[in-house]
Amino acid sequence: MLKKLKKNKKGFTLAELLIVVAIIGVLVAISIPIFTSQLEKSREAVDLSNIRAAYAECSADVLTNSNATGYYEKVTVQQKKDGWVSSPEKIAGSLDITKDSVGSKLGETNKEVCVCVSSDGVLSLATTAPSGYTDASTVGKATTTP
Repeated sequence: MLKKLKKNKKGFTLAELLIVVAIIGVLVAISIPIFTSQLEKSREAVDLSNIRAAYAECSADVLTNSNATGYYEKVTVQQKKDGWVSSPEKIAGSLDITKDSVGSKLGETNKEVCVCVSSDGVLSLATTAPSGYTDASTVGKATTTP
């Protein structure tokens, strides 16, 4: 009976299990920085998309309503770090967001940015709404009184 128990050894030794745990630990340590970098790049893509959408809305308002100095729309930033990990293309062919004084500090410093389009179609970013500019999110909205 004892001979049968000695021959029937199934399972892993403690050393084998420790090696597997160490390998998994190394893989996790390598993957965490890669994952966080990709997560920040996706936040940047969301911010860039939101800024472009705000630019399109403000541009449409400039083209259809010529009675204002310009239009702006506030965009809440998703990025967590200042600066850009990725290299986005210029917005509207002229604004390099990575070199702009406001756009380069999106994240920790600027949590919200105003996308501004002047009446002559010039795009700019600001931390506060410029004086004389109209909020694009209120243009064309019917106001009802209860």
